[in-house]
Amino acid sequence: MFVEFNALPDHSRVWIYQSNRKFLPEEVEQIQLRTQEFLEQWTAHGQNLEAGFEVRHNRFIVIGLNQENASASGCSIDASVHFIQSLEKEFDLDLMDKMNVTFYNGPYIAHKTLADFKAMAKSRSVSGKTVVFNNLVNTKAEYKEHWEVPAKESWHSRFLA
Repeated sequence: MFVEFNALPDHSRVWIYQSNRKFLPEEVEQIQLRTQEFLEQWTAHGQNLEAGFEVRHNRFIVIGLNQENASASGCSIDASVHFIQSLEKEFDLDLMDKMNVTFYNGPYIAHKTLADFKAMAKSRSVSGKTVVFNNLVNTKAEYKEHWEVPAKESWHSRFLA
């Protein structure tokens, strides 16, 4: 069952998929349409899942699930992964690679491999103050409070000199 992302409680589970590139405006429309269609029929063991999503910065797909009434099962999580993979194929995107880092570079959002980010940290092109996107947050509350954080406050801190 699709609900507006803002209507989900703060304890809802979230999954964040970052793109290797910015979505084009026409892609955002299609991604939103397809994601809503998927969430409207997403189930676990025959029970509808109360889920919503948002597209942030034309680069991230954030799916939230209220697990009070029904939790995601292995099969339903597999279905969501297959859905994301279908978006990757349709729009020629990389949404599943967790070995990339996305961060603010001035007013722009940069997307680098982990190796490149490490090299940037070593050369001091990024610092502890660099705002990174911590896609490892688990709940909507964590997403709201700890998704865009200084690198020194996230798992990225291990790469800083």
